[in-house]
Amino acid sequence: MQILKPEELKEKFKDPWIAPYKKIITMVDDDLVEIIEYHPCISGSHWMIYQYPRTSKLILKAKRDGNRHIYLTRTGKTHLNLRASLSAAGIEEVTVAGDEVKVVHAGLAGAGVGTAMCRGMAEGVKRVELYDVGGGSKVGRAAVITPRLEKVIIGIDDTDTKDKGATWTLAHNIGVELSKEGFEYLDHIIVQLYPHNPYKTQNCVSVALTFAVKPGTQEELIERTVEELEEKTLSDKTSIAIFNGIMIPEELKEYSIKAKKELVTLEEAKQVAEKTRIQLIEVTGAQGQIGALAAIGLSDNVEEAVKIYQI
Repeated sequence: MQILKPEELKEKFKDPWIAPYKKIITMVDDDLVEIIEYHPCISGSHWMIYQYPRTSKLILKAKRDGNRHIYLTRTGKTHLNLRASLSAAGIEEVTVAGDEVKVVHAGLAGAGVGTAMCRGMAEGVKRVELYDVGGGSKVGRAAVITPRLEKVIIGIDDTDTKDKGATWTLAHNIGVELSKEGFEYLDHIIVQLYPHNPYKTQNCVSVALTFAVKPGTQEELIERTVEELEEKTLSDKTSIAIFNGIMIPEELKEYSIKAKKELVTLEEAKQVAEKTRIQLIEVTGAQGQIGALAAIGLSDNVEEAVKIYQI
């Protein structure tokens, strides 16, 4: 076994068949691990999304967003029955130890090269444990070790007025600003709410921002988000909702769908937030809590988030 850091891999392997991944992030929630990989190819990376769940029982869900792979896995170890073309690559083991996550990949041919050499050069990787160098007809096996991070989703609503502003742009710019301060800004989801809401400004949408953060820094992220909103919001109804974790509660998803179909009361939003253990924070007013909470419920389902149910 060889233990190599990204810079050592880059020095050791300069072959033309190595295409380094751009970044790898791992977020932990109890026995669940969400792995985000930024692949060097865009649509070509979809091969991974098809192959990995076929090959590994550790993978609960996989999807692609551009060149970004998102794998939801459980911790543990499994045997991979690697077969060329049919089940050519997968995740063999996922373990969490202290502040690190270890993911063992195995693959045939080019997928074996990707297990260590391509992934190991990515931003976010601490080191790789190289067991078998792949390529050609050989199996490649390696562990990719990354920092343990946690997932925080912040729902935001009611930041504009009928005359000025836009919640989606303000939320994005806050995400960008916070990313400069060390919080990994992962996603921005626009959630269409009930379009006939008499209290809306125009399009009636709320926004969910997703971050990967170091354990123990969630409160700092929330405080900075509130500070940014206090400074820049144009509304006296601005609120946020905070969710820490990977799996969105089913009751919250149902609430979000309801908020797309009909008018929801503030009292109902508070009841759902309490049941699902989601923190609601008034920034300048309470009304925005309804949409902020609804944004979190659909933050992992972009297709559903944008649907309109009332024409």
